[in-house]
Order: sequence, then structure tokens, then C-alpha cells
Amino acid sequence: MNTAHIDALDRHEMRDGFVWRPVRRRFGIKAFGVNAYTPGATKQIVEEHTESQLGHEEVYLVLRGRIRFTAGDDEHELSQGQLIFMRDPALKRGAVALTDDAAVLAVGGKPGEAYEISAWETWFAAARFVQAEQWDEVIALHNEALAERPDHAPLLYNLACMEARAGRRDNAIAHLKRSIELEPKWAEHAAKDTDFASISADPDFPAA
Repeated sequence: MNTAHIDALDRHEMRDGFVWRPVRRRFGIKAFGVNAYTPGATKQIVEEHTESQLGHEEVYLVLRGRIRFTAGDDEHELSQGQLIFMRDPALKRGAVALTDDAAVLAVGGKPGEAYEISAWETWFAAARFVQAEQWDEVIALHNEALAERPDHAPLLYNLACMEARAGRRDNAIAHLKRSIELEPKWAEHAAKDTDFASISADPDFPAA
């Protein structure tokens, strides 16, 4: 058994200003997705998004403070102890903090399927290292995720992007090729992606 206070969890301030506090990663949970959020530089506490790509149902619990949660065209002011359940993955949702101490716990998963760790967790964890151009740390996080899901095309593609920016030409091309083999749509993305500027003219670059 492990315990942790929400304020003792790792603190990742994201571009939209909210702070991601990884719960699943902290405990090594593999049965379901669960994370916590607090406000950072802005009042945003849950980023505006849908779950269309993952097909997840989600439930949010306000741990403390108050938030204004937007679900589609509806707004709900929620306080400590209140829950909101989002069944429709396509419904746009997000929240802003109404108090500085606000904190939200989010739990999600896809109905009828075994849980798989979402790639966005790796991207969130790597964000601060990308901003600082600390490529070794970014690449290590992606390799760690790929050890569990070696044929995850989006992770392979993103790893190739970071390797190209780090000047690791051979690895970038190899991982980009593999992502395209798994999901051909990544060739079109790569052809326009400035992350590949250093290798886009290379004869082995696999995107046209």
C-alpha cells in the first residue's frame, strides 16, 4: 500500500496554464487511468478537450475549492466533494478554477476494453523537457513508454520528432519509418512537420 498527498505529487505546468499531477504514474497503476489537476499560471484546471480519440468515459471529483466545469454548452459550478460524469467521449469539456486552492481528480477508461496507458501521459511528462530542449530526458521518457507498447505508432512518431531535433538522424528515420509502417497517415504529418527540418531533405526520409 502507498499513500501520497496531492501537493506532494510531481508538478507539471502545461502550456495552457493548468498543472498536471500524475497519480497513475506515481503509484504505477495499470488497471485504470487516474490523474489530478490544480491551477497554475492561469485559472484553467482541466484543459478543453474531448475523448473522441480514446473513447473514454470520465468522472471528475472536486477534491477541494470550487471550479466551473463546461460540458458542451452547459456550465456547472462544482465544489468540494461534487462529481461530474462524462459518458459521451465526443462532448467537449474543460474547467476553470474559481478558487486558488482548487484541485480535481479525473478517472477514465474505455467501456468494454482492458485499460491501456495513454500516450498523452508521456507527452505531458516530457513537456517541460521539450521546452528546455533537454532531449536526453525527452527521449528516455518515450523509450520507457515504448518498452510497454513497442508498436504504438503515435509514440514512435513523437520519438522520431524529438530525435530529429536532437540531431539523432539514424534513430529518427528508423522510428519514423516504423510509425508509418504501422499507421501510414504519419507520412503526411511528417512531410509538413517542422520537427523534421534537419532531415527532411535526407534521401532516406520516408515522408513525401
